[in-house]
Amino acid sequence: MKFISKSSFTATFIIFLSIINLTHAQETTPKDWHLLDEAKDNYPGISLKKAYDLLKSNNKQSSPVIVAVLDSGLDINHEDIRPILWKNTKEIAGNNLDDDGNGYIDDVHGWNFIGGQNGESVEAETLESTRFYRKYKEQFKDKNKFTIQKSEQDDYEKYLAFMKKFDEGVDKLEKSIKSNQEEYEFFNKLIPPLQKAVGKKSFTEKELRKTRIRDNSTDNLRSNFFRIIERNSAKNLTSVKLIKHYEELSSKMETLQTRLAFNYSLDFDGRSIVGDQPNDMNEKIYGNNDVTKRAEHGTHVSGIIGAVRNNKIGINGIADNVVIMPIRNTPMGDEKDKDVANGIRYAVDNGAKIINMSFGKDYSPNKKVVDNAVLYAKKKGVLLIHAAGNDNKNTDYFYNYPSPLLEDSSIASNWIEVGASGYEVNEKLVANFSNYGKYGIDIFAPGVDIYATLPENKYDTRSGTSMAAPVVSGVAALLLSYFPELTPEQIIEIITASGTLYTINVTQPGTDKKVPFTSLSKHGKIINAYSAVKLALEKYNN
Repeated sequence: MKFISKSSFTATFIIFLSIINLTHAQETTPKDWHLLDEAKDNYPGISLKKAYDLLKSNNKQSSPVIVAVLDSGLDINHEDIRPILWKNTKEIAGNNLDDDGNGYIDDVHGWNFIGGQNGESVEAETLESTRFYRKYKEQFKDKNKFTIQKSEQDDYEKYLAFMKKFDEGVDKLEKSIKSNQEEYEFFNKLIPPLQKAVGKKSFTEKELRKTRIRDNSTDNLRSNFFRIIERNSAKNLTSVKLIKHYEELSSKMETLQTRLAFNYSLDFDGRSIVGDQPNDMNEKIYGNNDVTKRAEHGTHVSGIIGAVRNNKIGINGIADNVVIMPIRNTPMGDEKDKDVANGIRYAVDNGAKIINMSFGKDYSPNKKVVDNAVLYAKKKGVLLIHAAGNDNKNTDYFYNYPSPLLEDSSIASNWIEVGASGYEVNEKLVANFSNYGKYGIDIFAPGVDIYATLPENKYDTRSGTSMAAPVVSGVAALLLSYFPELTPEQIIEIITASGTLYTINVTQPGTDKKVPFTSLSKHGKIINAYSAVKLALEKYNN
């Protein structure tokens, strides 16, 4: 092993400091912190045990609630999800017939709107901005500002704007890939020799200090390892976190490279796999019944909502009488408006009362078809819960689709927009990645280091508003299961009125600026299941 010189270490260490974004909770932070009670446990969770104790003391009984998860896919065989998986009892599995006559063949466990008839599925896609750029690039091929017609001026301005966004996106990704590669190479020289010396894949500082190391090069690596931890003490960095960060770098690099190859491709046509008529917004019957592809994100989201409670394995979800309906509409890239709309309609038509949507994008070229689906869900009494996004931007000014703001400027009354909060009641209460907005965000919910289900019976933490939205979906499902007469508007009223109000100053996401927590959402609150149940009992316990 070549010794890493002090100068080389320092240079790479600077790279490390500028790149690393450790949001992993301290080792002492409970894996279920998001379910805990601040007064009792010192974590700003949703007070779930108190909620269940209150329901029990009032002799409340629950009924099942179907929650549709519009997402990337779901591991339908996961030990903590299989018992709560939705099953279409009107469909006979594997007979290649549309037994229930809804147009979808063998949709026993939901539907995949980004799948093809031959069993293939779209896993990566372009961004909407790339699609716009491709369209205008073709329109203005061999033209410039001196040769365009006057009638083309507006389109030409859009072309230049999308060209700029495309170039900036490619440049940003290429830089991220390069820095990620440098960081990985550094840690790949540092950590594996120490793992070999300790004899464990993951080890504590105490274990590393106690390990007898006879060769100087490995001992120097150990010194460098501790130097990193010491210089990142403000981030609560530990050896376990550092090793996990190293292990995640490889998959992160693969994701970045996939995004570069597909999100910004001017030639890739993922829709050819589906075989539908992509521009026909009225088309509803396409795709396949395989909801299991690219299942990590959707499996994590589903587990937060309703992983089987008290089964002594894995985790406890939030709702104790929930049925998860998986609907696949989200690739690694921007989802199509058509698939979002059809996903909502499929969920509504098959009995879902709550729809979780942990996805989003900057542009919505066919927004009207989504708006119509949202209004259809409203008419049928279905609640929509949407993740606000992870761009640390103010959604009062910047768009994030799908959106409750309809084309006629009205606001969908059956919609909750969710930002992400963290596990510290201080200036870090709002997740540094979360979108925010005094008008655009309804409520915050735990979204940092949420421990939940992953494919192949695994469990781990993930962070994002994608995790915060299912916390709200879980609480909404809990309310609806014990108070089945509640309308979407009443559930929204309960959740927003009963949330925990924080009057402290926090760091505005994406900045160093300190602002009142109450300025970052409509209600200035974080969701609380106990308070929500208490209010529901007071107002709607017939």
